[in-house]
Amino acid sequence: MKNIIYTILLNILFIGTINCQAQTELILKEINDISYLSPSKITNDTLQQLNLVLPQEVDSLPLLIWIGGGAWSYVNRNMEMDLARQIAKEGIAVASVGHRLSSAVWKDSTLTEGVQHPEHIKDIAAAFKWLYDNAASYGYDRNRIHIGGFSSGAHLAALISLDDRYLKEVGLDLSHIKGYIPIGGTYDVSNYHQAFLDGTRKHLADEHVKAVFGDTEAHFIEASPTNYLENLGVPLLLISDMNMFNYTQIFEDAIRETDFRDFQTVYVHRLNHGDLWRHMSKDKRSIYRDMICDFVLNGF
Repeated sequence: MKNIIYTILLNILFIGTINCQAQTELILKEINDISYLSPSKITNDTLQQLNLVLPQEVDSLPLLIWIGGGAWSYVNRNMEMDLARQIAKEGIAVASVGHRLSSAVWKDSTLTEGVQHPEHIKDIAAAFKWLYDNAASYGYDRNRIHIGGFSSGAHLAALISLDDRYLKEVGLDLSHIKGYIPIGGTYDVSNYHQAFLDGTRKHLADEHVKAVFGDTEAHFIEASPTNYLENLGVPLLLISDMNMFNYTQIFEDAIRETDFRDFQTVYVHRLNHGDLWRHMSKDKRSIYRDMICDFVLNGF
């Protein structure tokens, strides 16, 4: 019954119930390759940067901090700029944030070096702090900051919105997040690891999951957004492509076991993982992109 309801919802969306298309084309200003750390703290100056897309002549802009996907290992903030521009056209400032990467010998035998959790999320927290502190200089409202991401970026967006340690380390807290939008992610790392052990690509349990998160179950639990649901408090828009249904449902079911209800889950039955990203980023019209900007501009 739940899936039927979501399918009906998506059919309604196709005929334009949710549509945050701007009536007039906004002029956008882009500022790329901004270092969000002080020089003494930078360990990789090409990764620890962000790109800003700023609609011009719009008052009190909300900000969407966006984290791209890439298995925590080959994330590229510049590949997210098409999506950032599309969202910015609706009157939303967008920061496409890069972070340090993990090794990925399973993808490329030369990618043997990299960081492990929690270094990725520490970079996201540092970027959040820089964006919060510099809001007045760039014309967006630091009291209207949302954070979202796709795939591995979805995991990071959910984790920083639920595990309060990382924002506290930079002098902020979870109250500085207005809402979050994880799309096509995994949120229980133990389950993610086990899925590879049970599947046909068993080598990825070590070469991918352990390379990103560490060797032990304790590491997996510590990195899982599902482990911090006592901190649920701000609105959540959760979207899943067809390849990530199981991971998303685990997260949704865990949330439903709490009293928190300020969230919406959308299961996209017609698009796989890559197709959903391309649909949101490249297509002239995307109902899922509309959902994102409607959530940022208007909430539920």
